[in-house]
Amino acid sequence: MNQISQSVVDMEFYSSSFPSSSSCLDSGKTWGEKVSQKVLSVYKSLPKKGKPQGREVTVLAAFLTSSPSQDLEVVALGTGTKCIGRSRLSPNGDIVNDSHAEVIARRALMRFFYTEIQSLLTVSNRHTHNSGSKQLQGDDITNLLFQLGSDGPGQGKITMRAGWKLHLYVSQLPCGGASVCLPLFSSRNSALRNGDLPSSLSENDSMDEQTGSSSNLGNFTVGSLSGNSSQIIDMVQRKPGRGDTTLSVSCSDKIARWNVLGVQGALLSYFLQPVYLSSITVGQSHNYPKTFPLEDNMRRALYDRVLPLLDKLKSPFQPLFWEAPIPPEEFQHLETATSTLTCGYSICWNKSGLHEVVLGTTGRKQGTSVKGALHASTEPSLCKKRLLEVFLLLRHKTSIESPANEVSYRELKHIVIALATFLTEIELGFFIICIEELLHCCRINYTNGAQEYSSASKIFKGSPPFNSWLLKPSNLEAFSVVRL
Repeated sequence: MNQISQSVVDMEFYSSSFPSSSSCLDSGKTWGEKVSQKVLSVYKSLPKKGKPQGREVTVLAAFLTSSPSQDLEVVALGTGTKCIGRSRLSPNGDIVNDSHAEVIARRALMRFFYTEIQSLLTVSNRHTHNSGSKQLQGDDITNLLFQLGSDGPGQGKITMRAGWKLHLYVSQLPCGGASVCLPLFSSRNSALRNGDLPSSLSENDSMDEQTGSSSNLGNFTVGSLSGNSSQIIDMVQRKPGRGDTTLSVSCSDKIARWNVLGVQGALLSYFLQPVYLSSITVGQSHNYPKTFPLEDNMRRALYDRVLPLLDKLKSPFQPLFWEAPIPPEEFQHLETATSTLTCGYSICWNKSGLHEVVLGTTGRKQGTSVKGALHASTEPSLCKKRLLEVFLLLRHKTSIESPANEVSYRELKHIVIALATFLTEIELGFFIICIEELLHCCRINYTNGAQEYSSASKIFKGSPPFNSWLLKPSNLEAFSVVRL
């Protein structure tokens, strides 16, 4: 396709995917300016707790929604730069392993999705009771993000309403492949986010060992990448840790995965059709050269890398990429690690009322003492255990029965993404759950989309360059929760 044809396609996609100029692009502001203004406005409205102090800096990420008739709205927000090392991972699902801003914001978005689905089902049930019809109209759906499938609760899949779009903002390029071409590559991917070790590309090899001195990457540009350098950008990268190897992949890798599988994850796939990003906006930096192709760099790392999978998967959703103005000083990382300090806290917020601060080096709520570290009150709302509880509550309200009073995160995750791989019985503390009976009770249309997610996820992680995706030990998802 020539450049003119591509431009026409891009304009058509833009027109159909974003609000009209009378709503979101008014006053001569660019899309990036509008997005960053909305996100920073919400961030500034939050209390001081968890925000950088003094020389501290952090990264800010947020998800926004737009509709044909409404302005942009921030629905989930996160900050953070820290990640838990392998030795500190909890088998109880009660901590947040990855507290990078993009991951925190996405977990907050998932909590928001659960609330929106619950609101949709409540409105639908009330409407059905009053009118005998499941078809929602007028004021019933004005403020709802989702809509029921054609057959209603328990039958069809829930989808985003027609014309509504989801957008991602990040105050700087995500760690991993998107940052490889930066003149500050080594600090961006190591000292910048966690302070000490370079991103590891394999279990035992550091970045320096595979590329020579990482400082040599300072002169790279998008057009000059070749050989091992190009391979570094394409391959899965491990997030650095403070003296302890992590099992978390880079944010660039995770965002690329969202563009294939959706942002909703495995458990929400039980209810939702895939939810994709329509745009990704990243803040500029004083450290970027004037000619640095920010948007091209994002596209290469977050979308182009998945194109070789086209023959195995349906075409990945292609978001538009935008640059935003340079963010405020608390989100500006200077050239040397000694000039600024990374804030250890992560703020998580969403529109439905969530607002917590997590200490990124422990994965627990701010203020947790050593003695009280294992108490339930220290568990963040974004940890897997709490997300499983929300899932079970919603699953119960959609009339999906389960004979068990206790169920594990790993069990539910496998039910919705790999039903056929379960053992006949799994011991869960108080008693043994018969999986065949559980599957019989869960055999409804909701599982179809989850199985599709499972198949796509297996293909994604089994294909280059993503076949080196880091997998956490199975015992880290074997924890259980008690249903009330």
